[in-house]
Amino acid sequence: MADMMSIIAANYKTVGLTVPTKTPYVAVDPALYEGNWTGKFADQKTFKISVSNVTGFRAKVQYQSGGTNKFQEVLIKDNAFRIGDAKFTLTGSKTALIKNVVTDPASGQTYLDQAYATRS
Repeated sequence: MADMMSIIAANYKTVGLTVPTKTPYVAVDPALYEGNWTGKFADQKTFKISVSNVTGFRAKVQYQSGGTNKFQEVLIKDNAFRIGDAKFTLTGSKTALIKNVVTDPASGQTYLDQAYATRS
């Protein structure tokens, strides 16, 4: 029962952080997103995000960092998309802010890693 309550509490905290928007999905310029984006978090862990096949507001994305490798089709809205626990927000023509939720395996605590990525 305690596990069930911790799952509900964790989801409640996650849902509470979500801010809904009323803006519609609109087609984006593929040239702004497509390519390989790389960066480094404060703990010196590098990451790479590959964005391809941008059509309308949809894209195929691969996220690699450490032992994590995720493939996902995403929806782009408000210059941003999510892949797994990470959020990609376009901030300039060749820069993006990456926010990644990390769970410490020893304590179970979560924290937010942030870094800027540049497109090569």
